Amino acid sequence: MDFTFTEEQQAAVEAARAVFSGVVPDAVPSPALVPGAVAEDIDRPLWAGLAAGDLLSLTLSPEHGGAGLDLVALCLVLRESAKVLARVPLLETCAVAMTLQRYGDQGLAAELLPGVGRGELVLTVGANGRTGHDPAELAVTARLDGDRADVGGGGDSDGDSEAVWVLDGVQSAVPWAQTANWIAVPAHTGDGRAVLALIRRGQDGVTIAEQVSTSGELFGEVRLDAVRITRRELIDAAGAWEWLHALLTTGTCALALGLGEAVLAMTSQYTGKREQFGFPVATFQSVAVQTADRYIDLRAMEVTLWQAAWRIATGESGALPPAGDVAVAKIWASDGVRRVVQTAQHLHGGFGADTDYPLHRFHAWAKQIELSLGPAAAHEEALGDLLAAHSLD
Repeated sequence: MDFTFTEEQQAAVEAARAVFSGVVPDAVPSPALVPGAVAEDIDRPLWAGLAAGDLLSLTLSPEHGGAGLDLVALCLVLRESAKVLARVPLLETCAVAMTLQRYGDQGLAAELLPGVGRGELVLTVGANGRTGHDPAELAVTARLDGDRADVGGGGDSDGDSEAVWVLDGVQSAVPWAQTANWIAVPAHTGDGRAVLALIRRGQDGVTIAEQVSTSGELFGEVRLDAVRITRRELIDAAGAWEWLHALLTTGTCALALGLGEAVLAMTSQYTGKREQFGFPVATFQSVAVQTADRYIDLRAMEVTLWQAAWRIATGESGALPPAGDVAVAKIWASDGVRRVVQTAQHLHGGFGADTDYPLHRFHAWAKQIELSLGPAAAHEEALGDLLAAHSLD
């Protein structure tokens, strides 16, 4: 498999490195030292820098002011963002924008997406359901207004713009819900279909309760009480929610990879300078073996990430559907990022827990990523089901 990146993708990486070069992970209070969120808002200067560098419009089509690149390019940028713990909803905003562009009402896309690319709008998505253990779409119901049951709910843009869909339910742990302009909410209809609703943060019936992530970031419990939306704000195209979920999962694997690479580099620098018995601890065999194992983890995380991103971006066929590649990437990312930070903490000794040293922040972010992806055993079970359902002959 040839994972050589195109010139456009490599240019996106260089642009991302330039924007992220000035980001300092210690710019906000340590999550270990504050009882609530580390900050009330995203990193607005960084968000403006991403917009100025055309990185928020990277995956938007040219008609919406974008570069027209794919998920692989987005994952490359996300990997760079995780190396500095960038406090911006880059994944959520881009994933929702890509889904709206591909499956949503084109009139609404034309209204919102240029503003997304300019950094004027922040998008997020509720992908954790009520508890984080059940499918997210089961946490919210979407029904046609009883007074307008004769109006269809298709994704076309030539229908009545009055509110015809009513949403009820709860989505927990929605990233930066308090600062987002629009929130994408998966829901299920009476006939069991999974749909995707786009709601404005401040509209009637939407309440947001404060939650705090493991990494100390401000999340929200979004409660919907008879929230009414127009038909153009409901994406009911087959596969839309599943595609958005795959984007989010693969992007999270990219974040895990970037964070792991930064932590391994940090560990290499520390063990190369830290001396015991007159020698750098990096020269000790036990240290070298542990770091070599973590390097192997990162390389496995990398190759499985690009395989999954490539399958989703190109739609190429294979022995298994793209969900199989995503499951493999999740297995390696979930376990791999945990092993990398645990080894780093061990080799750093007391420095790993020192709140004046940034490693503990990476550990908190890694745990949040691991929790977001879910346990590797669950993904192994899903992969087993796919293997049982598809012949590999």
